[in-house]
Amino acid sequence: MPVLCEDEKKFALSVPVVIVGGGACGLVAALAARDAGAEVLVLEQDRTPSGSTALSSGFIPAAYTRFQKAADVIDSPELLASDVMRKNHGEADPLMVDVICRASGLAIEWLADRGVDFILVKGFLYPGHSALRMHSLPEKSGQALMNALLEACRRANIDIVCEAKVTTLHADSGHRIRGVSFSRRGEEIEEVGCAALILACSGFGGNPGMVKRYIPELSGTDYFGHKGNRGDAMLWGEELGAAIKDMSAYQGHGSVAIPQGILITWALMMEGGIQVNQLGNRFSNEHEGYSEQCVNVLAQPGGVAWNIYDERLHRLGLEFPDYRDAVSAGAVRSSPSLELLAQTTGLNLANLAATLRMTADFAAGKSKDPLGRDFTNKPALLPPYHAVKVGSALFHTQGGLCIDAEARVCDIKGNRLPNLFAGGGAARGISGAHVWGYLSGNGLLCAISLGWISGQEAARLVLKSR
Repeated sequence: MPVLCEDEKKFALSVPVVIVGGGACGLVAALAARDAGAEVLVLEQDRTPSGSTALSSGFIPAAYTRFQKAADVIDSPELLASDVMRKNHGEADPLMVDVICRASGLAIEWLADRGVDFILVKGFLYPGHSALRMHSLPEKSGQALMNALLEACRRANIDIVCEAKVTTLHADSGHRIRGVSFSRRGEEIEEVGCAALILACSGFGGNPGMVKRYIPELSGTDYFGHKGNRGDAMLWGEELGAAIKDMSAYQGHGSVAIPQGILITWALMMEGGIQVNQLGNRFSNEHEGYSEQCVNVLAQPGGVAWNIYDERLHRLGLEFPDYRDAVSAGAVRSSPSLELLAQTTGLNLANLAATLRMTADFAAGKSKDPLGRDFTNKPALLPPYHAVKVGSALFHTQGGLCIDAEARVCDIKGNRLPNLFAGGGAARGISGAHVWGYLSGNGLLCAISLGWISGQEAARLVLKSR
């Protein structure tokens, strides 16, 4: 991923703001820059923009929105920031956590005013959140979110060039970006100049070498993110002298159906479901978080676990498109009794029965879970039962380029690079340096907030320079 230093480089075509990456962060940045008065070009390597966003649930945590107020939900950016910092044990940059959380509600309402029809997700809290604050499209999918953002870009007449793989950044001796080179369909090489560049090309989960270097415990584990996330932003940034941090942080997941490869919503665990290993025993507090659960599941015999839940939770799961896909694919096994469930799953009946007796006692307040989970606020599991065999996966990385409050990329001394911005998975996240620091939704929280901020600031920079 070369960066060429060319002080006198000229471009036949120039666009004030160029954005690398057409996922949620890139599209929001494009909308924000265009809204602020700058001409924008988005370069997307895929045939159709999708990115990791399309593979996600599409749930965005945001605080103090009109959608929350309509539902009488009490929340604030400060409370969201507190939840984020508590989850990462204070490892993240508190200034950036504050900036991102304060921008979240404003960005959601701004997008809603431009035709992105958000709803507030109700019915359950994700791990670590103190209030109902997940916003999504009614379809509750990442693809629906991408479709809505693409439609908003179409209405704004934003140019998006697909099958355009950026290969080279052109910079001057002062590290000011002058433009980029990109290949079309792997053949033609084209160039475009720019006054500001936004890197929104996500993290490095699709680069096995970088995963092995920075996240060795997941080397060789299934990657559930976008294969094009090759760490381009970090590699370019390093050549430009930019600082990178928290490269060991990531979002994992301990609930991907085997062998179907379909995400099973963690709402099942939050509302009363449990995970057991092949021996029929629970092995962790499922409410700690689905990200760190990937490590817990990997540590079990065969690196697999079983989600166990009942009909009430099965009906909850059917509200999510991924879960409906899992049912259609035969991933969900259902049985009228525990004995038949043990037969169909191969789990040890005695251990499984003992596990369910214990969790029923926890729910009734007769004893406390030694793993630390509070079962008293949800009903005990009842027949008929349902089960899904699951494994672990890496979803996306959380480390990246260090940025400031205006999403400007900074060097190792903390100084801004002249006209380079970053957001989403390309920028340092707010999960600290460990898997357990990931709060549900941190990825899209950063993508939306930093896309909104970087687009505005890039436009402000180029308009000021005029």
